[in-house]
Amino acid sequence: MSVDIATVKRVAHLARIAVTDEDAQRMTGELNAILGFVEQLNEVDVSGVEPMTSVIPMDMKKREDVVTDGDKANDIVANAPATDENFFLVPKVVE
Repeated sequence: MSVDIATVKRVAHLARIAVTDEDAQRMTGELNAILGFVEQLNEVDVSGVEPMTSVIPMDMKKREDVVTDGDKANDIVANAPATDENFFLVPKVVE
């Protein structure tokens, strides 16, 4: 894949970055070098390599996926000036 000046300007426009023609020309070369390096990485055979989460072998810490209310409702509304059944009470602002 090759990046041209039009692509650099389009990406800069999408990112809301002002790019001059000289900067776009320079970035074209830099981005093509980066993409060339990524293409080199794609050529490496990693078929026998297992994914790693750390350089030290360790088991992933897992917890049971259970939906709860967090048991924090009373703590959350504790400092509110007015509450009703763990809901904040606020003054009416729309007639």
